Amino acid sequence: MSRILNARVTFHNTPVHMLERFMIRDTTKAYRLFQEEGLEECVIVQTCNRVELFGRSAKADYASLIKAWAHITGLDSKEFGAVETGEDGDAIHHLLKLVAGLDSMVLGEEQVMGQIKDAISSAREAGASGMHLNTLFERATRVGTRIRKSTGIGAGGMSVGSMAVKLAETSVDNLKAKRILIIGTGDVATLVAKSLARRGYIFSVASRTLSRSQAFCATMGGTPVKFEDVMSDFGYDVSFVATTAPFFLVAYEMVQRSDPDGGMMILDLSNPRAVDERIATIPGVKLMNLDQIGEMIERNMKEKVSKARVIEETIRDEVPALEAAMHRLEAEPLVNDIFRGMDDVRKKELEKALRMLGDTDPKTIRIITEMSRAIVDGVASAPINAVRQASEHGDKETINMAARLFSYDES
Repeated sequence: MSRILNARVTFHNTPVHMLERFMIRDTTKAYRLFQEEGLEECVIVQTCNRVELFGRSAKADYASLIKAWAHITGLDSKEFGAVETGEDGDAIHHLLKLVAGLDSMVLGEEQVMGQIKDAISSAREAGASGMHLNTLFERATRVGTRIRKSTGIGAGGMSVGSMAVKLAETSVDNLKAKRILIIGTGDVATLVAKSLARRGYIFSVASRTLSRSQAFCATMGGTPVKFEDVMSDFGYDVSFVATTAPFFLVAYEMVQRSDPDGGMMILDLSNPRAVDERIATIPGVKLMNLDQIGEMIERNMKEKVSKARVIEETIRDEVPALEAAMHRLEAEPLVNDIFRGMDDVRKKELEKALRMLGDTDPKTIRIITEMSRAIVDGVASAPINAVRQASEHGDKETINMAARLFSYDES
């Protein structure tokens, strides 16, 4: 029996600006390579926060899959140390968390549902997915939609990043005409960039190395700028500082030197703080930090965390049913073959009987035909139900025995 597999690199274990390296550009070629490595079906899911592979195979050969993935991306297999894997129930559980919005950077994020639907649609068009993964993704998205509607987990989505952008919008007149800067390329910076891009703002990004800023902008948007240039001329109207530096990255003298009398807003989203608090005393500068917006975020997150617990319980209840459905599909070729074989015998014996009767009366033919079908259905129902139940429980021994009894040839 085949297994449902999942291999993934996500924001949980890899910095967002590094995820771009694992992205699969040529999915058509990738699907072909993954199938050559033993995947009977395959779906590639890619967002700015994750690159994931869902597959169906008789064996869980992750080493071969990672080797193919490395070949496609031009990376060394050793660079895939952060890859997480799961199969069957674990893979299904993870997919349900994805569609329900529990595995997003912002709980309940709506965008991921559309990305999952696009992924299975593309896999279908490429001929990479089949009956199993099509069924799995279709049922999973239905479960995800039901969960979202019943809990409202995606309503009023708010994160540190989106709240910071919202505060900038309410505090700065004509924000779209201002020079906007993000310092940092981590998770919080990613949320800020996503929020700015979604609202159509133009922004620059600075990090300790230009290559990191460039990689971040390639995925999230924005224009990379040299960190040294920002430090020497802090002339931005609105700055979002989101780093993990253990010292004040934005110093008092640096801002004072930039002559901010025309107005400047700095939002320190770092933990620990990366902006010198004395900057708030400089005329024309408005400084806000995490503590000041934390209450709003905390209130929103408490509501979502409470909903997430309920959703997690729902998902745990759904996994066994979906897993059983996947197992049941494994038996369908055998079930169809049994029915087909029995029906062929029925038709052959029916023709013999009708010839021997020599009766061409339509009513007689219909009665005998219906009787022959009823007999076959009655005889077949018990073994067929037994095969399906064995399949649901992963009972390979019973499935193999049934295949031998009915001379089933999988090829």
